[in-house]
Amino acid sequence: MDLGVSMVRTGVLGYGGGPSVIPLIRHDAVKRYQWLGDEEFGEILAIANALPGPIATKMAAYLGYKRRGILGASYAVIMHILPSVLAMLLLLSAVNLLAGSRVVKGMIAAVSPVIAVMLGVMAYEFAKKGIKGLGIIAGILFMLLALLLLEILEVHPALVIVLFLGYGAVHFRAIARFRNKRKRSDREGDHL
Repeated sequence: MDLGVSMVRTGVLGYGGGPSVIPLIRHDAVKRYQWLGDEEFGEILAIANALPGPIATKMAAYLGYKRRGILGASYAVIMHILPSVLAMLLLLSAVNLLAGSRVVKGMIAAVSPVIAVMLGVMAYEFAKKGIKGLGIIAGILFMLLALLLLEILEVHPALVIVLFLGYGAVHFRAIARFRNKRKRSDREGDHL
């Protein structure tokens, strides 16, 4: 029941597509219902970003699958997209009337800052996790590298995600080996 309510809520309130829905899904999945931790949510978000298709639908499918298997995934996706499907069916007939409306333009202008803040808070929390996991220098360098690759060099986000996932897979092992070597050489130096 909670899964269906959550997916309908994110489907209704997720104005603006995937980027605006992710903080809503995160709030329900991590904070409200505690279906997953922040770390798992971040990992799933990264994987979902690397796959083709709408991010929110992939996140809904994962949450449904985690909760109830294949039937849960199907249910979550249907419940998530149902509000949009119904809204499209109802509003398509009125699109010409609403397109030039000052009220609609005002609504869009008013909700945009809210979405920007939600994304900013989520980005800040992920940046804190990155710095905590990599260290302040490496964390900041990786954020700058991601900015360079994504915004300046315009590398496809999926490639950047795969690159960083690859690095992350070896990072902690490499650091552990480095620290072990340092400890061994320190111990050998103490014996001399």
